[in-house]
Amino acid sequence: MREKIRRRREFTLQAALILLLVAFIAVLASNVEANLAAKNIKSGFHFLMNRAGFEISDQLIPYSSNDPLWKAFATGILNTLRVSACTVVSATVLGVVVGLMRLSRNAVVRFLGIAHVEAYRNVPLLVLLLALYLVVTELLPGVRAAFHLGDWVYLSKTGLLFAIPEMQWAGSIAALAGLAGAFLIAWIIRRRETSLVANCSGLLAFVLVFAFVWVILGVFGGWNHPVATRFSMSGGAQLTPEFLTLWLGLTLYTSAMIAEIVRAGVVSVRPAQWDAASALGFRTRETVSYIIFPQAMRLIVPPLSSQYMTLTKNSSLAVMVGYPDLVNVGTTVMNITGQALEVICLIMGVYLTVNILISVFMNQLNARIMRAPQ
Repeated sequence: MREKIRRRREFTLQAALILLLVAFIAVLASNVEANLAAKNIKSGFHFLMNRAGFEISDQLIPYSSNDPLWKAFATGILNTLRVSACTVVSATVLGVVVGLMRLSRNAVVRFLGIAHVEAYRNVPLLVLLLALYLVVTELLPGVRAAFHLGDWVYLSKTGLLFAIPEMQWAGSIAALAGLAGAFLIAWIIRRRETSLVANCSGLLAFVLVFAFVWVILGVFGGWNHPVATRFSMSGGAQLTPEFLTLWLGLTLYTSAMIAEIVRAGVVSVRPAQWDAASALGFRTRETVSYIIFPQAMRLIVPPLSSQYMTLTKNSSLAVMVGYPDLVNVGTTVMNITGQALEVICLIMGVYLTVNILISVFMNQLNARIMRAPQ
């Protein structure tokens, strides 16, 4: 009887809370609708079919000012994903290297690792981005005096330009060849080495095969070189100053956080584990792969997933350096159409979706690591 009363009381309380939440949402929606009506603003997402009327500098898909607004949003989303994906890779590699430098027995190497972490971890990201943007736009030379490596690579105020193969889809072909080579090398090495060694070898194979196929396609199909024009440069491929600033700034800032995560994970493994592995006759590579690495990853992966999600959200600071990411495009659309509520909901929805996907992937990775025997 007492249990029934407790359950009834809990059910009544939960029902009351749900009713209060529904009532609050209803009142909020009514106030929003009244405010929009008072300003003669029609709610809804029909405005996405209107003509955009503005250009976007960085494009991964064909886009012009005559395209609808939904395509402008798609371009901004792809730019956000582009800089986030590039930064995840570069920040992870640099963070692991710096984290291991902090554990080095060499005093100079250890000092450089500490300097990197303390310098970028204690500087606001916005200030770092503005400082880097000043370096790129003010201290780099103009087009006529650009730093260059023959007619292959140019670095100036217009960004980084480099030669690419004339053959269409050369990058995709090289990437597919690199993936095939990486899986093949990893599969071969995994038969006689540890998974860690096999995966690292596969990653190295991807880079080497990609570069080799890229060069071969350029040699046989011709190269598209950057060419200086009267006021700028044309030809080749370009990484704009805004993209370079955001990529470099996010990489330096996030790598400092990742370095501390890696260092903490490795330090958490007891030194006696190394002695035990040595007593059992394990080689250093086997000790790291079978003993140290699995235990360290249990502490590295959870905070690392948070850093990846934070990195994706920090990419919204691109608006401060003029990179046309989702927030920058959304702000422009908001000023043109006045549909502030809808634009903000779109931006929030995209970041929420991306971070949920990152969380799901990293949770799956963490679950796989935790299932491994200790």
